[in-house]
Amino acid sequence: MKNHVLLLLLLFSVFSFGQKSKPAVDLKTIGKNLKNGKSPYNYEKMIFKYKGYPKSLDSIESQHLYYGRNFRNDLVSTTDENFKTLADAFKNGNFDECIKQGKALYEKDPTNLDVLLILLRAYDSKKDGSNFMHHLNQFRTLTDAVRHSGDGKSENTAYLVNSVGDEYILLNILNLGQDYTRVSKPGKEGMVDIWKKDNNIVYIKVLYIDF
Repeated sequence: MKNHVLLLLLLFSVFSFGQKSKPAVDLKTIGKNLKNGKSPYNYEKMIFKYKGYPKSLDSIESQHLYYGRNFRNDLVSTTDENFKTLADAFKNGNFDECIKQGKALYEKDPTNLDVLLILLRAYDSKKDGSNFMHHLNQFRTLTDAVRHSGDGKSENTAYLVNSVGDEYILLNILNLGQDYTRVSKPGKEGMVDIWKKDNNIVYIKVLYIDF
């Protein structure tokens, strides 16, 4: 098993890059579907599949789970004390504590990419291949939704992310390094970051939704 999680994520992302882009994300419809008990995209129905067998989720379900975070109130923030405790355990190389703390935060907020990344590294370090692959499949399910939210070639077709933290995760997956410069501008429903290097330009929108 590779020791560097992001390298694995990059390798996995390369294999699925040839897939066709999905239609633009309809955030208002996602918000309504998640709260509708009769909808096939109701949150409780999808999270059950996500936790049990994430590879069974289709692209629309993955999109609802990732962007549906904008309509939830029970999220774990990187500024929360519990997350800081988890991050400290990770920095100190205490992977047993990482798993203990990470599992607790995962139960509260199972689609949190930051929590999933720390769990991935902890399970990798403990050589726990089963749990590693399970969470990697969950991570891929969510990040595939981001990569298929646009092509990043213009402001209108920008990749859509829920947070700045998720933006940097996407940058790693896209293999965009620190030699890119960023220019930011306000846009509809979020802040548009324009990443440039020579003739390469990538547009990423960080969502700030207020419905």
